[in-house]
Parts: sequence; C-alpha cells; structure tokens
Amino acid sequence: MPEEIGVRRVAAAPPCARAHLAATTDGQVSLARIRTIVLSLVPLQFGVLQFFGWPQRSEPLSAVYAAALERVRVMEHTGYEAVWLAEHHFTGYSVCPSVHMLGVHIAHHTERLRIGTAVSLAAFYHPLRLAEEVALLDVLSSGRVNWGAGRGFDPVEFGIFGVRVEDSGRRFHEAVDIVKAAWTQERLTYRGEFWQFEDVEVLPKPLQAPHPPIWLAAGSEGAVRWAGKHGYRIMLGPHSTFAENAAHYELYLGERRAAGHPGDAGPVPMARFVAVADTDAEAARIAERGARWVGATYMNVSKATRPGCQDQAVLTMNEGAKLDRYLSSAVIHGCPQRVIDTINELRERMHLHYLMVAPLSRGSFLSFTDHVLPHFL
Repeated sequence: MPEEIGVRRVAAAPPCARAHLAATTDGQVSLARIRTIVLSLVPLQFGVLQFFGWPQRSEPLSAVYAAALERVRVMEHTGYEAVWLAEHHFTGYSVCPSVHMLGVHIAHHTERLRIGTAVSLAAFYHPLRLAEEVALLDVLSSGRVNWGAGRGFDPVEFGIFGVRVEDSGRRFHEAVDIVKAAWTQERLTYRGEFWQFEDVEVLPKPLQAPHPPIWLAAGSEGAVRWAGKHGYRIMLGPHSTFAENAAHYELYLGERRAAGHPGDAGPVPMARFVAVADTDAEAARIAERGARWVGATYMNVSKATRPGCQDQAVLTMNEGAKLDRYLSSAVIHGCPQRVIDTINELRERMHLHYLMVAPLSRGSFLSFTDHVLPHFL
C-alpha cells in the first residue's frame, strides 16, 4: 500500500518534480522524497515581522523608519503576503508605539501588500478606540488589514500604562471580544468586567466583511488553549523553539476540535529570526550578534513577571544557555541553500505553513528575498 500511494503521488507531481525523480539511479522513491514532494504541493506563505530596532542609537531614528519603508517597497513587488508591524513601548529594542499609524503610512506607499499588526497590544487600549483605529486602517488600505492582537508581557509597559499584570489576560480577552463585536454589530451594548457600554454606534466599520482576519499571539499553553477554545486563529512568536511551536500548534488544533470549531484553522503565522549570508559561518555570526542583542535588550530577567512559569523560562536563563537555545533551535540561519533545507524540514517538523521572517540584518532580508523566497513561489 505505501508503494502504491507513492506511485500515485509521483504521478500527480508537477513536471519539474517528476523530472527530478526520473533522475534517480534505481527508479526507487524514498518515503522522505515523497514527503518532500507532497510538501512542495502545499502553498507556503511568507510575511515579514518588522521590528524597528535602534541599537546603540548609532543612526537617526528617522533612518530606521526609512530603511523599513524601503524594505516594504521591496516586499510589495516580490512574493511576500504581508508586512507585520511590531508594537513596543519605552525601549530601543523596537521603536514603534503605534502600528496603526505606521500602517496608514505603509498603505499610502503600497497597493498589494497586506498590512498586519504583530501585535496591537490590546490590553493597553480602550477597546472602542482600538476598534475604530484598526477599522479606519482597513478602510484607508482598501481592505488589506491582518489584525494580530496580543496581551503583552513587558512589566515596564504594564507599570507605565497602569495595567495590572494579573488582570492583563482577562482584560486582553475582553478587549478582543469587544473589538470583534464593534465591527460586526450596528450598535453595541456590552457589560463586562472591565468595560460597559450601552447602545454605542462604533464607526467606521472595516471594509473587509464581516471583519479583518484576526490572530491572537499565543506564547503559552494557556493562551493557546483559550484561543482554540474560543475559535480564534493564533500566531506564534520568534522566541519559542521549533519543538515548542510544533507542540503549541498541535495543542491548538486539539482545543479547536474539542470545542466544536471547524477543522480548518487557517494559516498560523510562525515568526522566526532569520540570518542569511553567502556562507554558513557568516550567517552564524549574524545570528549570534542578533541573538545577543535580543537577550540584552528584551528577552531577559528584567521582563519576567512569572519567573516560575515554563513559558517564561527563557527570560531567566544565563546568557550562554540562552544563546545556544536561539542558535540551535529557534533561529533559522545559513547560506541560502541551508535556509531552504531548514524551511523544508520545518514544514513537516513544525507544521510550518506561514513563515513570518524576522531578518537579523538588512543583508539577510535581501539575500532571503533574492535567493530563498523564489524557491517556494
């Protein structure tokens, strides 16, 4: 039976794949090769997770935004599905306090590229204001918004915005529910733990009907379970390992099925830091430099709000262990062919259907775009 299945798969393969198989010396097709062919028939989407890092304040901040916009212009004319804008506050790790305002700017300079938020930190907003801003962006971009929402985890942000960490999960869930209701109901009446409204008309409505696609950032088992149970899509961040992403994806599908939601969960964007160079050694140096920057400026013990929880264990690791974790099991790095091979491996190993690329250098983005992306298009 496996051999018959293999024959049928090969017969259904595109001409280029069949030609490659015909070149084998003994005419036998391994199961590994069959899996590779089958995966090649499943579309793989690509986006860019756009940070706005300002390391050492080595250039004017305006130059950071100009470089990002130039990257967006390249993305508009290549095979990327969306740019995903990362919201952060009070840190040089990424200086983008308003993904919606920047999204309007990008919409003005593009026509095709979708504009994602990764994420709008919903727990810090008044939900009706958030619903208005994202809907306005959707209208001004001619219906190109991918809305990603997250709770946040930085204790500095929670403290300055006056949101209690212990309330943030429930506040986030309530905000997301309110935003969705504001987009789909003519007038909104809502009575929750944090917000209450009576017969409010929220305008504008999004251009996309019934609303822009929604993803929730899910960096812990609890977040994955909640999203699956309530039927929301998820996105997975760049700091988890390949194995953790795979486990979260499987847990998510199980929770969706248990709650009676449709089996098709849609694409699950998975963000990965990426370093690409002419040689594996040079890419490894870029990856190490980027991982050290991430650990020093953001992913460290100063950000831990629940140090004993497994999902925050990376924050309390010593520098050497954290660096090894990123380089061996979280960052995609290498020459173009090695990166292609890694992505193919992760399609099966990590259930990768949508790669959200977070380039660790400007050269990495250009090399990925020129030498890796075309392989999958």
